Amino acid sequence: MAQTMQGEERPLPVVAPLGLDRWRRAWSSKLPPILTAVTIIIVWQLAIDLLSVPIYIAPAPSLVIKEFVTQFPLLISNLLPTLFEAICGFVLGNLTAVMVAVALVHSRLAERCFYPLAVFLHSIPMLALAPILVLIFGTGQAPKIVIAALLCFFPMLVNMVRGLNAVSPQALELMRVLSASRSEIFWKLRIQSSLPFLFSALRVTAPACVIGAIVGEWIGSAVGLGALILEATYNFRSPLLYATIFLSSGMAITLFSLVAAAEKRVIRWKAGAID
Repeated sequence: MAQTMQGEERPLPVVAPLGLDRWRRAWSSKLPPILTAVTIIIVWQLAIDLLSVPIYIAPAPSLVIKEFVTQFPLLISNLLPTLFEAICGFVLGNLTAVMVAVALVHSRLAERCFYPLAVFLHSIPMLALAPILVLIFGTGQAPKIVIAALLCFFPMLVNMVRGLNAVSPQALELMRVLSASRSEIFWKLRIQSSLPFLFSALRVTAPACVIGAIVGEWIGSAVGLGALILEATYNFRSPLLYATIFLSSGMAITLFSLVAAAEKRVIRWKAGAID
């Protein structure tokens, strides 16, 4: 007990253990979305039961879960090719965009020539471009990977061009005063300033590559989550359709979470306001 100047006693403040405090902070951020998801599922189940909605229109969550369990081998066998196409497209699209962004930043002529072309390609609806890619690359996994890469390419290109140019003029002038070479300026200044933009783009492209792989499978494929979605739709297998959609969403969320975890490990500093 601590004594005040008047001789009165008051209890000392209770400090929570560090581990308990971290656990509370973690759950304070995770609990609201969990409760929201549980509430949506309960309301969904009650609405299906009360309104007697036909199964082929909207199945109850209990039927979707049951279908997910019974058709788990089928879902996994179709998940693997889609995951492979998505990851390959993710790597190919982002890597190509980064290299193009570096070239555009170092050459104003290249930026004036190729940046409008990239904007034009991005303006073409992917469903219109997908059949052309299937005609060029065939019906294998190549067109699906290219479609996923194209969906990743433009967001990464825009963010990396902006990030590589988002260099403090004072820092750039200091590097030049210190006689830094262009490679030193690039690796020690431009790359560091572009990291927040890089991971911001990766957060967008991680789910986008899954969408690209599924869209590619809609055009011509016998396996994959996209093909399974079409098969379940045409045969009115609504529980399987919903289970496949939720599995696709889970894959996209997983890739997004991996990018977010990598960002926390790579970026140890908090960037200031960047226009």
